[in-house]
Amino acid sequence: MALIIKNVNMKHWVMDYETLSNCFTGVFEHYKTSETKVFVIHDLQNDLDILIKFLKQNINNREWHISYNGLAFDGQVTHYILDNYNKWDSNLSGCDIACVIYNYAQSCIQKSRNKEFQDYPQWKMQIGQIDIFKMHHWDNPAKRSSLKWIQYSMDWQNILDMPIHHETEITTQEEIDIILEYCINDVKSTKEIYNRSKSQIGLRKELTKTYGINMFSASEPRISKDIFGYYLTKMLNVTKRDLRNMKTYRESIKISNIILPYIKFTSPEMNTLLSRFRSLEVDGKSLKGSFKYALDYKGVKTHFGLGGVHGAASKGVYESDDDMVIMSSDVTSFYPNLAIKNKFAPGHFPKEEFCNQYEWFFNERKKIPKSNPMNYVYKIILNSTFGLSNDDKSFFYDPELCLRITINGQLTLMMLYEMIMERIPGAFALLQNTDGVETLIPRSYIEEYMAICKEWEEITNLQLEHDEYQKLVLADVNNYIGVNNFVEVDITKWREVKQSQPHYLFKVENDKFSFAPVKLKGRFDFHNLQLHKNKSKLVIPKAIYNYFVHDTLPEQYLDENKNILDYCIGGKSKGQWEQVARSIKEGSFDEEKLQKINRYFISKNGVKIIKVNKNDQREIQLESGKWLQTVFNNMKVEPKWDNYNINKAYYLQAIETEINNILSVPTNQLKLF
Repeated sequence: MALIIKNVNMKHWVMDYETLSNCFTGVFEHYKTSETKVFVIHDLQNDLDILIKFLKQNINNREWHISYNGLAFDGQVTHYILDNYNKWDSNLSGCDIACVIYNYAQSCIQKSRNKEFQDYPQWKMQIGQIDIFKMHHWDNPAKRSSLKWIQYSMDWQNILDMPIHHETEITTQEEIDIILEYCINDVKSTKEIYNRSKSQIGLRKELTKTYGINMFSASEPRISKDIFGYYLTKMLNVTKRDLRNMKTYRESIKISNIILPYIKFTSPEMNTLLSRFRSLEVDGKSLKGSFKYALDYKGVKTHFGLGGVHGAASKGVYESDDDMVIMSSDVTSFYPNLAIKNKFAPGHFPKEEFCNQYEWFFNERKKIPKSNPMNYVYKIILNSTFGLSNDDKSFFYDPELCLRITINGQLTLMMLYEMIMERIPGAFALLQNTDGVETLIPRSYIEEYMAICKEWEEITNLQLEHDEYQKLVLADVNNYIGVNNFVEVDITKWREVKQSQPHYLFKVENDKFSFAPVKLKGRFDFHNLQLHKNKSKLVIPKAIYNYFVHDTLPEQYLDENKNILDYCIGGKSKGQWEQVARSIKEGSFDEEKLQKINRYFISKNGVKIIKVNKNDQREIQLESGKWLQTVFNNMKVEPKWDNYNINKAYYLQAIETEINNILSVPTNQLKLF
């Protein structure tokens, strides 16, 4: 009998299985009490009956399992054991049973790799599952992350890879203990991810209660589909199955048919751009790479494509002064508003009904404080709906809709860009990036600038939000630091400012407290990185931020920063590549095979980490072979900072190279601007 969602005040067990050719291990830790259950199926210890009893208790007590990739693996194995244990020959040894489970587990892995249908879909499982791998969408190829990588990114003390190959025949208790140690480490790190995901879990709990749909393992795109689908089935009076099959396929799409009538330009360059777009006819079956175009206009090269419009001035530090000011203007909820105002909808849905429902989500969000989780839910729905229009597995699928949004969005933004550049003498373009523009203009033309923006708003029926930057540190279109103007607040509010603004400048004059928020983008953003992101060498962006914002020289910052994790680097090996640590001992090479995921830092003594191709023995030395590394997988905090033996020269060189690149000055000429 499948699990029925009624009471979502569940009890939780964090769990993990390891299936080897003749040995099965399972570890469960109760989320609240930390009670631990360990199960082994082997000739030396056969806990099959105890495991079955425990799993049945989980069903009866409606206890849930928390796992990493459990829906595709651990949960599949659990339900296979429950459905088949009473069919196994009573004469089977522990190792024989483990082998049966191992063979099934391998089939699960293969099905997952091939994206095939699993034996036990979530609705069929008797034990509720919270799969944090699925929930965070780490199964998405663009975000795909192993548990070991997440261990690295969340600064887990012990990054431990499976020390014994799964095909190895286990013969000793010592080997079993090694596997259990690994399994326990995985369970405890999975529990820590769960702890860090409480707000996401709480949100899904409320959604499950509200809509009666199990959303505990749902990714954000899935939430969008499920909730929007809930309303669409009622509105259209169709079943979920019928809705899933609703899609619009296109053989080809003429771009001239989808460009909005208000889009007009005055300059020859922009009219050439518009003509170029109007002449396009793209393959409706695959939009990837369907259109690419680059335009040189007013000294800036701007790129157009399915991912949006991107352009930036030359790298450097741009500052507002008495004569010039950096204006930043972003379109409010750009794509959702563009769709609402122009009645964009998938071709297979009644336009009026779909657009009304979409606008309802938009209006409901405006009524709800940002602190309310439902505000975030509606944001997910609004932002992901049109991304899903290019997903042929989604009932939003209509590639023409995807192009209506992206192309009209780009052209609409370029209208604003052209109006500013053509009508304000001395205007200098800094950035154009998807939903906004940053421009350096004469201060005497601020009123004209705002009048242009107002005119654009009236033409497009969209709204702009404006900021003034006192400084823009620009590496390229995706990597920059923006320092806003100072805002005066009551001095009693400074604690609130500190909590709400992770990075800011402040000044106190005559008992007046002012602060300036700082925006970090791309590789300069080191604050609250998502767990799947690469957080290697955080000391570098932190030093760059402190240099440009707080006037702190890099060497001084390195002397002050004694957080070893800021110096650490995450290394991966995939496919036919493996990592080894090579050193010289007693006049000869010494090599140690490393894990697939490794944490290390650059040190004055240590080893050289080398990637070796298992097929042809090609070698790639990390950090060009110039620097030594200390492997730091099992993190041990040194009592004295100098004991780490950090090679400060490596990090200083990297910091100064980045700064010199932005400032366009020769190496070894670093100065405060």
